[in-house]
Amino acid sequence: MKDLIDILDLSIPEIDKLIEVANDIIENPENYREKCKYKKLATLFFEPSTRTRLSFEAAMYELGGNVLGFSEAQSSSAAKGESVSDTVRTVEAYADIIAMRHPKEGAPTVAAAKTQIPIINAGDGGHNHPTQTLTDLLTIKREVGRLDNLTIGLCGDLKFGRTVHSLIQAMVRYDNIKFIMISPKELKLPEYLINEVLVKKNIEFVETESLEESMPELDILYMTRVQKERFFNEADYVRLKDTYILTPDKLEHAKPTMRVLHPLPRVNEISVEVDKDERACYFRQAKNGKYIRMALILKLLGIE
Repeated sequence: MKDLIDILDLSIPEIDKLIEVANDIIENPENYREKCKYKKLATLFFEPSTRTRLSFEAAMYELGGNVLGFSEAQSSSAAKGESVSDTVRTVEAYADIIAMRHPKEGAPTVAAAKTQIPIINAGDGGHNHPTQTLTDLLTIKREVGRLDNLTIGLCGDLKFGRTVHSLIQAMVRYDNIKFIMISPKELKLPEYLINEVLVKKNIEFVETESLEESMPELDILYMTRVQKERFFNEADYVRLKDTYILTPDKLEHAKPTMRVLHPLPRVNEISVEVDKDERACYFRQAKNGKYIRMALILKLLGIE
């Protein structure tokens, strides 16, 4: 495997190995401090990002490498009309590996076809965000101790949330996974995912609008924000927006071992009071993103 464009580019043994390496990095950071000495990561971010870009940069620096790149299209030659393929063919002369975010779905696929160095998709439109999914898998494994035999609640915007779509595609490959889809009907999971992924693979799932009723069953609650701009009707948004705000009282019915994940940024869908609860692990999740990206960079550069 040269590039990571889609989470399905990785087999389950490859994902398990990346998690194993990430855990070793957490336990023994000093063993990794010079693994990427003299190597350069180019971060080509054609749209803004905080966590993803900074965690890639932190990952490369902690491996002893260097980083170059840009953080928005306006500060690159894309502003002059340069194509993605010309940009990456030029950057290939300066870097050993590229992490790329682009508003257009499929842009990293085009980039990967045009260059000999590894390309990591750091998010392309509403399509894919494989390193966020790896972050989620590492977090679940560290927090709950397993990636099988889980009931996972997905809450909020299931229609447009690329992190949710990628997580479903990754998790259905593990044994005995059940999903509870918690959303307003306007933001239900797309039919193609229900039919092509869940029904086709015979995965158990339930669709509901009630977060409270689902809570006692869950091993994982994956929160996303309900976005006002997705509603045609202001009254529907007002009726539903507070249904999916996670508060300490809603957690009273959850298992003590349940964990709350969120890809961040949050707006108001998780009360800051929840941050004190041991079950809230979204900031630990953000930190895990650095370690799994370190493991991925090593894998794609062929460094043992």
